[in-house]
Amino acid sequence: MNLKKQTIKGVIWSAIEKLGNQFVSFIVFFALARLLEPESFGLIALADVFLAFMQVFTDQGFTQAIVQCKTLDPEHLDTAFWINLGISVSLTGMSLAGADWIASNFQQPDIAPIIRWLSIAFTLSALNSIQQAIFTRNFLFKELSLRSLVAQLAGGIVGIVMAIMGWGVWSLVGQRLVNQVVGVLVLWWVSDWKPGLKVSKRHFQELFGFGVNILGVKVLGFFNKRADDFLIGYFLGPVTLGYYAIAYRLLRTITILITTMTQVALPAFSKLQSEPEKLRQGFYKATQFTALISFPIFCGLSSLAPELIPVMFGSQWTASIPVMQILMLIGIVHALGSINTNIILALGKPDWALRVNILNAVTNITAFMIVVPWGIVAVATAFVVRGYVIPLPTFIWMVKKLLNIDIKTYFNQLMAPWVATVIMVIIILVTKVILYPYLNLYSILAICLITAPIVYGLTIRILFPDLLQQILELIRPKKSN
Repeated sequence: MNLKKQTIKGVIWSAIEKLGNQFVSFIVFFALARLLEPESFGLIALADVFLAFMQVFTDQGFTQAIVQCKTLDPEHLDTAFWINLGISVSLTGMSLAGADWIASNFQQPDIAPIIRWLSIAFTLSALNSIQQAIFTRNFLFKELSLRSLVAQLAGGIVGIVMAIMGWGVWSLVGQRLVNQVVGVLVLWWVSDWKPGLKVSKRHFQELFGFGVNILGVKVLGFFNKRADDFLIGYFLGPVTLGYYAIAYRLLRTITILITTMTQVALPAFSKLQSEPEKLRQGFYKATQFTALISFPIFCGLSSLAPELIPVMFGSQWTASIPVMQILMLIGIVHALGSINTNIILALGKPDWALRVNILNAVTNITAFMIVVPWGIVAVATAFVVRGYVIPLPTFIWMVKKLLNIDIKTYFNQLMAPWVATVIMVIIILVTKVILYPYLNLYSILAICLITAPIVYGLTIRILFPDLLQQILELIRPKKSN
């Protein structure tokens, strides 16, 4: 099977995984948000600030190094597995010992037992990271998809049952642990690779040479993504953090769906390292396809937040509405940035991504510390503004330097999605103004959700008639003779 067919097949199975996984996750999320109070989500988000930081160190960047490596030896795999496992077990022990200290510093004693139980996930994550890297490298996304769906479903069932039985925040803890345990069991069952004892210092150095930059990116990524949670939780408390966490969870869920293709972008781009023209054209197409999906979804959801939040989660979450309206706008940066990042990694420049993340971390933390006294809306605004000002332009400049892309051609890929999205949002807002005196929120939301994609599709078809054919050629390649 050639690279193009492998990539398309990988995208299809990634889509099945992401769509199915996120569908199950969203149903569970929807049910738990209805059953639990904002404080429960806030306590989990607060514990996650510590746990997510520790999680960064469970892999050392070895997973991406294995995917990117041109020549892979058994020693690479064994070395990565045992080092990851040893570090993860140590992190679990550190979390168990330090939970009370963390809780006392946050002045939230309830998070200590939550941290202890969820720290088990460090070890569980290390048990399947290498198998997952092997499957990704070999475009075996079918197996990854089935594993993820089974684990998500099992965890969701346990979480909902526990919530109905009145377990409160522990419903969220149970959901996560069951998800992790089932995921490990399924992946070990379908994987042919099992760890041996061929640990090699030379192979460790080869992996670490690439992975250390990935590790640095992850550490700084933590501060970029979790500094807001830390400051909100510390200064404003778990209830306010719960409101923010719900809006951010919606952003993260949609972002994962939008960036489905990037799961196969790194191995696909890596295989084209020696063919710059094909790589350049692939980058343009990936950018255009990502923009066509991300622009209308993120902007549409932002405009519909006043209806979506109360309809989906209930009136107790109305404080999340302005946060969701603002946060959704950063989704475009995340979607486009994921394509740029994978190009940089595929061309063997993880240190470049590290430099951008250093800048991001410093500016993020500084901005959040300045605005957090004004509340969660101010924090969300700072997050979005910084995203458009710093990481996106910087990553575009880096890709231009590495791949010699034409900036005008790059932005031409974004023109049609942007114009169609602006028209769609205007129609949504006008429709809401007209219907509000006559219909309830449920009816207005349903009408807008039906109208929006029709308007968007017709705009593309009328104003950019050649684009539809290009999309069809991209997703339905001609069969070779």
